Amino acid sequence: MDPSPHPLSQFVLKMHSRCDLACDHCYVFEHADQSWQGRPVVISGPVLDLTAQRVAEHARAHRLDTIHVVLHGGEPLLAGRARLRHAATSLRSALDGVSALDLRIHTNGVTLDEKFCDLFAEFDIKVGVSLDGDKAANDLHRRYRNGRSSHDRVLRAISLLKDPRYRHLFAGILCTIDLRNDPVRVYDALAELGPPRIDFLLPHATWNEPPPRPGDRNSVTAYGDWLLAVHDRWTADGRPMGVRVLESVLRTLRGASSLTESLGLAPVELAVIETDGALEQADSLKTAYDGAPATGMSVQGNSLDEMATHPGILARQQGLDGLCETCRDCPVVRSCGGGLYAHRYRTGSGAGGFMNPSVFCADLKHLITGIRDREAQQMSVSPLTDAHLGELASGYGGFDAVAALARHEVTVNRELLAAVWSQTPHSAAGTAAWEALTVLDTQAPESVDTVLAHPYLRPWAQRALRGDEDAGRIAMRGVAELAAAALLRSGRPGTVTVPVRAGLVRLPTLGALMVEGATEAQVTGDGSDGFRVRVGSRDHLVVHKGAADPAWLPRQRFELDGWVVALEDTDPWRDAHGYPVQERLSEEAAERWRADLTAAWAWIRQELAAYAPGLSAGLSVVTPLRQSTSGADISSAARDAFGAVGIALPDTRETLACLLVHEFQHVKLGAVLDMVDLYDPDCDRLFYAPWRPDPRPLEGLLQGTYAHVAVVDYWRARLRTAESAERHAAEVQFARWREQTAEAVDVLAGSGALTELGARFVSGMGESLADGLAQPLSADALAEAQRVAATHRERSTVS
Repeated sequence: MDPSPHPLSQFVLKMHSRCDLACDHCYVFEHADQSWQGRPVVISGPVLDLTAQRVAEHARAHRLDTIHVVLHGGEPLLAGRARLRHAATSLRSALDGVSALDLRIHTNGVTLDEKFCDLFAEFDIKVGVSLDGDKAANDLHRRYRNGRSSHDRVLRAISLLKDPRYRHLFAGILCTIDLRNDPVRVYDALAELGPPRIDFLLPHATWNEPPPRPGDRNSVTAYGDWLLAVHDRWTADGRPMGVRVLESVLRTLRGASSLTESLGLAPVELAVIETDGALEQADSLKTAYDGAPATGMSVQGNSLDEMATHPGILARQQGLDGLCETCRDCPVVRSCGGGLYAHRYRTGSGAGGFMNPSVFCADLKHLITGIRDREAQQMSVSPLTDAHLGELASGYGGFDAVAALARHEVTVNRELLAAVWSQTPHSAAGTAAWEALTVLDTQAPESVDTVLAHPYLRPWAQRALRGDEDAGRIAMRGVAELAAAALLRSGRPGTVTVPVRAGLVRLPTLGALMVEGATEAQVTGDGSDGFRVRVGSRDHLVVHKGAADPAWLPRQRFELDGWVVALEDTDPWRDAHGYPVQERLSEEAAERWRADLTAAWAWIRQELAAYAPGLSAGLSVVTPLRQSTSGADISSAARDAFGAVGIALPDTRETLACLLVHEFQHVKLGAVLDMVDLYDPDCDRLFYAPWRPDPRPLEGLLQGTYAHVAVVDYWRARLRTAESAERHAAEVQFARWREQTAEAVDVLAGSGALTELGARFVSGMGESLADGLAQPLSADALAEAQRVAATHRERSTVS
């Protein structure tokens, strides 16, 4: 039986118990717990070795993929390079073949030099630095004991970490908030240094010792206001780096895990190893009372499994059940999580003094709801306006109306992706990919949205949610593919492990890489104009411009005059249209598609101009289908693939134009039906459809009628532009479809199954047909059209 309810995977290893600065807000030296005074100044070699053994045995017992260790203090650089090397060597040796080691060091930076950086580069030790802003802000607290500023030395350290030799080691900046400092000025000063991440910390406080709220900042939400000002500046700045507290709020609002123990409901996974080997809880507890972090355990006498069952650890593994009633009833509790455990302390209250809301409760609620409301305003899709709905009902729909549909479909895809994640089993690689995707969703949301708008995300998600034996594998592969594509689109550095399927590494919206004999690949972006895919020992270099690895199959993307469209001929989930798809197109075939799409688009803009703006806003992908053996034109729109149509390339530009406009009608109406109810879903009647041999349910009739509003306009345009030899055939087609589409509108209107909004929508379709119905036609054409229509009805299966 596993004695540990939740294994520990994060460790703070105290290398040195003293510091060369005298920061007056330091929780180690200036707060209630003063145990540092009785600790050894430097951790010993034997304690380091024993610690490494304890960590390795815990990782092995719980099969942990990664162990995270932060070398800390006091000031860890005071331990010296030899002792730091000993720690890195011992940990790496003990964990070799057991778990990956994520090794970091957090320093005030004042003594950081090239020799330290060379050591850190040797062991891939990431470096975080403390800095509170510009010189004036930093000097409020971070000074030497004689009062001298540390600011210049810290800037020197950061400059060194930005050197190309060491840039990969720079983990970010930690900043403690002081309300006397202007938040935008602090953010700008730190952002100017180009860190990969900024970690803004609330000053440690309890209900016994509340946080300072000076002067005009004496508000219960002053800290929340301060962070919201940072959020707004960060967002306006394009979110150029990670901001841990803001990312954590965004992630938890979306159901993902927090990046900090200060927020969220995830169980604690942290233990501290002091210089004497004592096993303690988080250092932040030093602000509560003397001895608060102590467990009475040590690496010399206890295993980490024992540490994981300590009551103080267990109290932070209970999620909602471990919070007070006020917190449990709070609407933002799943994001806040009650705040940092130490900040809940009040003498004499329950659960050892911690069964309280955070002393920053009002600030946290204000921050979370503020970010939630800002994100909702930015990302929300308003219900279709009457004007938009009227445009769409006419059969057309302008750019803004269709763009609103497209935005809504992204939100639907987000919900499906969240459902896939919550309802399918997770692999380690899938979890890492999900974490990467959620980070990108805060740092580069536009890149994530671009990938989530991929038309074939929904067919993948539906298959993953089917629940068959392959569902978990399909789900994790898709999550990894989406994460890798979003990473590459963001231009940010990073690596995502992607499973290989049928010899392809799929990167939705980008293309696919052909590989052989592999089950997974590492996709790495470095922010340059290209990326690398490692499969086994081989690297594939893919560049967006110029020569690329011949195994790379890029998506064919055409920038036409006012319309950007891609050919999708690699994605395995494109097989959603009910017809066989074309395999990868040759260069010659792709060029023919480009030429024909260019010609068809020009014809649409000229002859079907009312349809062009909406099509340019919402049709992003054409999937080539195989030609029919009978020579018939083939096209299809999948109900669950917004933004795509499938077409077998026809002979003429006019026919291609018709297929594009016709099928995009289905795409638009499908999105409308995702947003509003146009009919009673309980209607089970079947109706005659003039374009089908079989009876159709109400939605099928609605879809076909809506598509044929465009077909009527197409034949009207053909009649207008036809040569004399083609005029009669165009006139017959126009006569037939205007009459039968109008008849279908009447059937829909009289079905008794339309909602009030549906009745308005169908009425708009009828109004759009009115001009065509009034157009004079020859008696021969009308008679022939009626004969064709009558023959179709006689041969249909409707009684």
